[in-house]
Amino acid sequence: MDMHRYCVLLLSGILALSLAGSSMAQGSATSTRPVVVIVAIAAGGPNDAEARLYLPKISELTGQPFIVDFKPGAGTSIGTAYVAKSAPDGHTLLVGTGTFTSMPALYKDLPFDTIKDFAPISLMSRRPTVIVVGASFPARNFAEYLAFARTNPGKINFGTTGSGGTSHLVGAWMHSVTNTQVTFIPYKGTGPMLLEMVAGRVDVTPAVIPAVVTLLKSGKLRAIAVTGDRRSKLLPEIPTVAEQGVPGFNFTNWLGFLAPVATPTPILNRLSEGFMKVARSPEIAAKIEADGGEVVGSTPAELQKVILTETAQWKKVVQDTGIKVDE
Repeated sequence: MDMHRYCVLLLSGILALSLAGSSMAQGSATSTRPVVVIVAIAAGGPNDAEARLYLPKISELTGQPFIVDFKPGAGTSIGTAYVAKSAPDGHTLLVGTGTFTSMPALYKDLPFDTIKDFAPISLMSRRPTVIVVGASFPARNFAEYLAFARTNPGKINFGTTGSGGTSHLVGAWMHSVTNTQVTFIPYKGTGPMLLEMVAGRVDVTPAVIPAVVTLLKSGKLRAIAVTGDRRSKLLPEIPTVAEQGVPGFNFTNWLGFLAPVATPTPILNRLSEGFMKVARSPEIAAKIEADGGEVVGSTPAELQKVILTETAQWKKVVQDTGIKVDE
């Protein structure tokens, strides 16, 4: 074979391989393979329900099936680790929540790095909690609650859904910045804790609004503050914590989607654009708001900012208060 013909064949082969690689890359961004969305808690909770609300819509937009799979355990770290180690091809996503940003502060030797091992896609919603007290508790608002706490250090029973859980972290942060002390009492779930509140054995807790609306309406519990940066549409008469003497205090639960960090940018952009459209559809927004939430539908950069801010915040809270998780 003469040298000219050899060079032509060699260049043709290189070009063919290049085009094949380009075709594969484009195909991965428009794949029809199912996308498995990992929920890192047991089935049946609010995070599961919200994720399922979005998936039919994103499937319609992309022409790609989206299915939920559950991998609970170890404070959501099992499911989170599974996604971190998955192929970065857009076919495995994580439902991220506020727990995603508190894990690094609470658990040593995690098998993943929440900052380095994940690529944010979109922050879908935010949900404030409401600070509720028992019907017989003397405070009628958050300012009165703080006054009572300052004159009765350690005598308030503050219910939480487990040591190191969201309600514990919120309570520890709230009392740390107000220089007050309470006694934290952990329970295995919201239901048992609320029963204890109604019975008068627990004085206060932060709770998601849908969980306590009926108890508030019946007068068995009383709302004294909302933890977000604005009042809730479901409880517009209840001021925020910040409005009542704690400037800058702002906590909301959130839900968003993340992918393994090396997922190609075209795939991330396609997913992000799809989820933002889903979040902003009137039907979805109405359902989220009716459940006490606020629809967002953010860019990846906006979700990344939330992750970085909250991760630093919870590390400081845990360091300042010495919170430990249940062993």
